[in-house]
Amino acid sequence: MSEFKPSDLQDLTGRVYLVTGGNAGIGLETVRFLALKNATVYIGSRSAAKGNAAIASVKATVPNANINLLILDHMNLSSVVSAAKELTTKEKELHGLINNAGIMAVPFEKSQDGYESQWQTNYLAHALLTHHLLPRLLSTARVSQPGDVRIANVTSMGHNFAPKKGIDFADIDQEKGSIWTRYGQSKLGNILNAKELNRLYGPNGIKKQGGEIWSMALHPGNMYTDLNKNARFAGPLSGVVVKMLNAFGAYIPIDKGAYTSVYCVAGENVKREMSGEYFVPIAKVGKASKFARNGELAEKLWSWTEKEFERKKLL
Repeated sequence: MSEFKPSDLQDLTGRVYLVTGGNAGIGLETVRFLALKNATVYIGSRSAAKGNAAIASVKATVPNANINLLILDHMNLSSVVSAAKELTTKEKELHGLINNAGIMAVPFEKSQDGYESQWQTNYLAHALLTHHLLPRLLSTARVSQPGDVRIANVTSMGHNFAPKKGIDFADIDQEKGSIWTRYGQSKLGNILNAKELNRLYGPNGIKKQGGEIWSMALHPGNMYTDLNKNARFAGPLSGVVVKMLNAFGAYIPIDKGAYTSVYCVAGENVKREMSGEYFVPIAKVGKASKFARNGELAEKLWSWTEKEFERKKLL
């Protein structure tokens, strides 16, 4: 089978998608590819200025693009809830959620909600957003064909850097860990979330009678994006190393970095048995870590997360 290209997508007129972190990098390219196929796309961005600039950049090449801004600050969980409510008031249907926004290898910091920044930005905020959008996704699924409604969690091969326990519930903020165990745990969380969503609402889901949603996690590939440029790696030469790797072609182009996201959320050749799987570039099913394949850990994390949201009165 030939390698997937976004031009292979069917016409997406009438379909509605939300891309978090859609104002830059592979998120922006994902928005562009969906808009080219006539989808209605919402850009999740914490900055109105950056979000509107992103919309303008897409419309410069896709003049008829139907793109809308949704203010969404992952470091403020109440903002996540507000964004979900705003979207559901504006759209009666939602066909795809691309949980794309993320940060990598940043210094230890806690959010105003009390969680380590990578854990909250990469995992918790997306889990909360998904929770509040599930009713709209499920109602859309009930009036759609199986596979029309999907969730794509952008993760990373960096999930292999997770703590020795996979998810360290005793030190969830990884205060005793490192920038990389924090990043790895957050990205492992994205995979486990997709796995549990599939167990609940997938083609063989125990709750699929409420609506069938296909959920996948994906590693987009290694790219020279703002994520890499802004990462605080282990030493002072890290920025130089990243630039050298870019110069020597170690990274794939940013637009290609969006191919797997687009495939997972809207590709016609995605099969029902692919729901719950981990994808690697380009648009291929890969093999995640042993923790990422652990169904019991996925259920435990889901339960822990719901209890945290209840404790914070965010549900």
